[in-house]
Amino acid sequence: MAGSYAVQQTKNNKYHFVLQAENGQTVLSSQTYANKQGALDGIESVKTNSGNDARYDRRKSSRGQPFFVLKAANGKVIGTSEEYSSPSAMEAGVASVKRLGPGAVVKET
Repeated sequence: MAGSYAVQQTKNNKYHFVLQAENGQTVLSSQTYANKQGALDGIESVKTNSGNDARYDRRKSSRGQPFFVLKAANGKVIGTSEEYSSPSAMEAGVASVKRLGPGAVVKET
């Protein structure tokens, strides 16, 4: 089973998506978009950029925990990971997005 993108409508009628692994765990979360098409365009950007290691910006949170963001070619953030317990766990998260991102199916909830 492959990963999936879940497109969700927020309470204020905006949209966002998450990339989920086969086990349902979220590996990447998007920003909020004004409309559904914006979220779908964001998914296409993840599919295009997720295989390129140069598009990942590895960071530390204000709590000192590692996390990453995936950026488009224009430098805009497409998605953000959760905080991880270690740099190696974060790298496993990057590897998951690289593996799942290009071929994950879109599910609208």
